[in-house]
Amino acid sequence: MITPPSSIEFLAERLDTAWRTHAPIPPITETEGITDANTAYAIQTHWTNMRLERGEKIVGRKIGLTSQAIQQQLGVNEPDYGTLWGSSFYPANHGKVATEACAMGIEIVASRIADWKIKLADTIADNASYGGFTLGPWDKQMREADLGALAMTIQQNGTLAAEGLGAAALGHPATSTAWLANKLLEFGVSLEPGDIVISGGITKMLPVKAGDEFVFSLTGQPSLKVTFS
Repeated sequence: MITPPSSIEFLAERLDTAWRTHAPIPPITETEGITDANTAYAIQTHWTNMRLERGEKIVGRKIGLTSQAIQQQLGVNEPDYGTLWGSSFYPANHGKVATEACAMGIEIVASRIADWKIKLADTIADNASYGGFTLGPWDKQMREADLGALAMTIQQNGTLAAEGLGAAALGHPATSTAWLANKLLEFGVSLEPGDIVISGGITKMLPVKAGDEFVFSLTGQPSLKVTFS
């Protein structure tokens, strides 16, 4: 099925309105019959372009649905990608950001689709269910580490809530990053110098509410505390 540009623009506008008003919409796979990944990426791209016209900045890319735990949570069987928007980057106080380095990344996952009733095309169009992100300190030495063996734990309000290894991201974070680079090329897009890449989740997703405090720990890195207000 060929989706006309007007429908792509309309759906991008609906997602943008849902983002701004915090009023979710029904799954577009159900209401519009959008099931094709290329169409969903076209919607995502148009949404990002709308934001760029309003002054948004692209600071990088994210890979979603990389771990089996998250794929099972959402009922999908392949990864996707989205765009990191600068307006929803919440930097910790780590001073000047280095280049060509690694850092622990924490992503806020959010959906504009009501009740998380999403299929693959829904989350692709919805910028890979992106909500925001923050980073730990950049570390050039981490590039030499076995990223697949790095262990993460997440404490939620003082209780262990999730844990995982870097290998959960498509077997290795470098593998998921290579997947991203190749997937972007399918749409004529390249990673740019200075782009931040979130290589994918390695634990299950956790629900949050106001007042929750999370402590993220990763092998060889200082812990990062995140509080939701």
